[in-house]
Amino acid sequence: MPQAPQDQIAPLLTPEGWELLASLGPYQEDKSFELNSALRKAGHSPALVSAVLTQSRLRTKAEGKFGEFARSMLFTQAGLEQATRLNVAARHAQRFAEAGISHVADLGCGLAADSLALASMDINVTAVEMDETTAACATVNLIPFSNATVVHADATAVPLDGIDGVWLDPARRVTSTSGTKRIWDPEAFSPPLSFVQSLAASGRAVGVKMGPGMPHDSVPAGCEAQWVSVAGDVTEVALWFNAVQRPGVRRAALVLGPEGAAELTSGEDFGAGPAAPVGRVEGYLYEPDGAVIRAGLVADVALQLGGHLVDEHIAYICAPQLVDTPFARAYKVLKVVPYNVKALKAWVKAEGIGVLDIKKRGTAVTPEELRKQLLPGGKNTGGKNAGGKNAGKKGGNKTATLVLTRIGEDRVAIVVEPV
Repeated sequence: MPQAPQDQIAPLLTPEGWELLASLGPYQEDKSFELNSALRKAGHSPALVSAVLTQSRLRTKAEGKFGEFARSMLFTQAGLEQATRLNVAARHAQRFAEAGISHVADLGCGLAADSLALASMDINVTAVEMDETTAACATVNLIPFSNATVVHADATAVPLDGIDGVWLDPARRVTSTSGTKRIWDPEAFSPPLSFVQSLAASGRAVGVKMGPGMPHDSVPAGCEAQWVSVAGDVTEVALWFNAVQRPGVRRAALVLGPEGAAELTSGEDFGAGPAAPVGRVEGYLYEPDGAVIRAGLVADVALQLGGHLVDEHIAYICAPQLVDTPFARAYKVLKVVPYNVKALKAWVKAEGIGVLDIKKRGTAVTPEELRKQLLPGGKNTGGKNAGGKNAGKKGGNKTATLVLTRIGEDRVAIVVEPV
């Protein structure tokens, strides 16, 4: 039976545990068994060895979100899954700083990622966490900041006297012995969305992190909704009320990538705004960033590109010219053919294709299954948005990209070349 989170943290909160954890280098899965044996032979208890190895693994995993700061922090598995990336937390904190907020209550602070960012901007922070083990981790993580205090309490019951700003990251998962399970109903979050709205009604500056899949009809009126993507991965939608809400902005897409940040905003409500024309597949095909799609700003990007949608219900854009944009990935259109497995298989063989990247939108075709039909015997190497790549060379050694979509009632396959 796996150890409870408190059993994995308590042994570390001792001089021996902290010193042993600090002595370990980066976690290496292939050497974990050998290290486990060596630490036990050195006289450390099995419970402590298990705790330090688990924490070492979590710290290494957390570097993607926290960078070098992860090396001195404490984590739980569930807390790390929901923790805000540090570069995103910094943007949350910047909102409160620019609004002149002096004291923020971080309600449901988790591992204190947002509290870290707030405190680093000289904002006083009261970090509130109901789970005792997570609160202990947050306390350790905030040790460098004298202007941050951790309170082990229910986020909905903490007095907010003298506090002019509130940040919330409601728990959207339930934890059991088999792992964590996502909750979809905003009123089942802890705390629920209605509690967030009651805080906003008090006039305080309020921000809340929600899951990126939040439906538009669940977004409260009178707030700004900003979807955020990091390196192509949509991580959240943040709702902003009162002093931290920007005038004239109802919805926004913030794209954070290797070249920096770019943002697209609209003052129109969901379902309103400009309409993009619909036209044929030509020139260059653009796949909008996920944050753009979630924010309902695909038509805005199409107009920026001087392009059009290929179907009014599908988030693919075409434009005659190549335009550099941070809001969409571009592909050069090579040809368009009706979707037909037999014809596509003949095309793969004739072209000598051995590596096939398949993307899809607006069709029920499963890329993995189609790939098996087109490239039998190949090895699937996976791929998040594209449905994976096939590395088998049985049919040839060329690489190709195929986009499957629907135009009206017709299913089509578009052969493209990434730009």
